[in-house]
Amino acid sequence: MTSRKNILILMVDQLNGTLFPDGPADFLHAPHLKKLADRSVRFQNTYTASPLCAPGRASFMSGQLPRRTGVYDNAAEFASDIPTYAHHLRRAGYTTCLSGKMHFVGPDQMHGFEERLTTDIYPADFGWTPDYRKPGERIDWWYHNMGSVTGAGIAEISNQMEYDDDVAFQAIRKIYDYGRGKYDRPFCLTVSFTHPHDPYVARRKYWDLYEDCDRLLPEVPAKAYEDHDPHSKRIFDANDWRSFDIKEDDIRRSRRAYFANISYLDDKIGEILSALEAMHLAEETTILFVSDHGDMLGERGLWFKMTFFEGSSRVPLMIADNDLTPQRITAPVSTLDVLPSLCDIAGIDMSEIMPWTDGESLVPLANGKERTAPVLMEYAAEASYAPLVGIREDDWKYVHCELDPPQLFNLTDDPYELTNLAEDPAHADAVSRFADAVKARWDMSAFDAEVRQSQARRWIVYEALRNGAYFPWDYQPLQKASERYMRNHMDLNDVEDSQRYPRGE
Repeated sequence: MTSRKNILILMVDQLNGTLFPDGPADFLHAPHLKKLADRSVRFQNTYTASPLCAPGRASFMSGQLPRRTGVYDNAAEFASDIPTYAHHLRRAGYTTCLSGKMHFVGPDQMHGFEERLTTDIYPADFGWTPDYRKPGERIDWWYHNMGSVTGAGIAEISNQMEYDDDVAFQAIRKIYDYGRGKYDRPFCLTVSFTHPHDPYVARRKYWDLYEDCDRLLPEVPAKAYEDHDPHSKRIFDANDWRSFDIKEDDIRRSRRAYFANISYLDDKIGEILSALEAMHLAEETTILFVSDHGDMLGERGLWFKMTFFEGSSRVPLMIADNDLTPQRITAPVSTLDVLPSLCDIAGIDMSEIMPWTDGESLVPLANGKERTAPVLMEYAAEASYAPLVGIREDDWKYVHCELDPPQLFNLTDDPYELTNLAEDPAHADAVSRFADAVKARWDMSAFDAEVRQSQARRWIVYEALRNGAYFPWDYQPLQKASERYMRNHMDLNDVEDSQRYPRGE
């Protein structure tokens, strides 16, 4: 074992960052995450690079915005030559392992991980490709719809529960192996759950925790369709809102199940952290907790993600490290900052590729230095007809799309983003400054052309590869049964001794 710290990354899916103003909100039953928050640097205003699973995760792993990675949507290939934090850490001598979801699309299903313990929960091919050539088209078999809301409630098992139960189980097994000394290198273990992503169903033991919860209705009630901004209207249409009649009870049950699934995750994370303690690895392990994007949870009538509004774009981020003083940091930061932060914590020089990354290390910020770089976001997937970009800087959030009027919000004065200041003459200077920043940072016409070209290529390739014999790219976990437990090429005495921890007499 080298002197480098071990790293445990705990990732969840679609967790609204406004519920983590300083660790989990008081009303959430999340004792393990609250305990972790007490010893963490907590970044209150963290934003995803893109409010959708695959692009958000590719950016999180690579420190690059979607336009750099080419992962615009949930069916865009993540190129093998883009270094991820797993590549950097593995190159530096770490063993790198993934248990759970990362939504890699394409034949490379590792992206720097030495081991994967589970398959992914979503497909790895190009089947979920949107098509800007057909604005308004709704692809029913994979687009979100409001059935997740009207169908909310209790379930003792579901597709996602089955997955996350296995994710936690496999991660704990791997922690036992680390503790038993089966590796002579430090580890980076990424444990990535699919909850609290919809559908909004939860086990009764967690559902019952929120029977008297007073947060089961949104702060901002639903608005009439015609009162929404153009992109929000596109989201409503993509989610097939006209086919569903959403009642107040549907909203209550959906939010209750969502909160219940945060408690479900808290139990799973508690089991993982207990295993880390039991194997005497906790003191030498840095722990990072993050989500890929958020969930609107009925605010303004919007659900799921795909927008730069706070509920969708803001995520929790906490780092527990013995060399970082626990504190709350309010400066806006990004999931793009995870890769350079991990490299900084591990003592890895990133100078070779820093000019091609969009994030920066959070370690100096945690040590008292100011951060001046704005937070950048991009979105170019379903429910959009052209790319959207966003900038969060100081109190301000600015959103630009070539098809729509700009949006400007002061998040200190207007945390629910109810007043678009972009048309207010009093804020003309701010609008002009942000518009200039967009022009300096993005060639929106070229961005749009690149997305369209990528989509058109993938539609051809997908249809071709599904015609005739089909070879899936989905990751197939390798289970070497002949190397587990006791087999006759092993010495039983050695097996029993090496598999026990602590060793005993």
